[in-house]
Amino acid sequence: MKTTTRLTFALTFAAAVVGTVGAAHAAGPTGTTADYGQLVNNGINDRTIDLDANTKYVNVEDGETVQFVTQGQHFTWHFDTFPNQSEFKLQSIAPAGVNVGNTEVYVASNPLYRG
Repeated sequence: MKTTTRLTFALTFAAAVVGTVGAAHAAGPTGTTADYGQLVNNGINDRTIDLDANTKYVNVEDGETVQFVTQGQHFTWHFDTFPNQSEFKLQSIAPAGVNVGNTEVYVASNPLYRG
């Protein structure tokens, strides 16, 4: 009887873990800034991009952390996008009050996962 109970518990536990992992991978874009990564503390970045009125686009890599500087303001963003999210407006991730104009962001695939 103990063996049957242990086996039942083990199978139930395994099914719960597999179900949870499967649900996490099934999640897709949410339509929020989280689809593109996350805001991080300034000073923890791979590089800095200075923006001005003539900046039309910026190129970044998925997995990269970039500090954006414009008109005396700055913010730092860690890019973590879905594979189909390779282009979007910088304004969609810029904090309120930071003017980044109409700049486009082009996100290259993460070099760690390139074939």
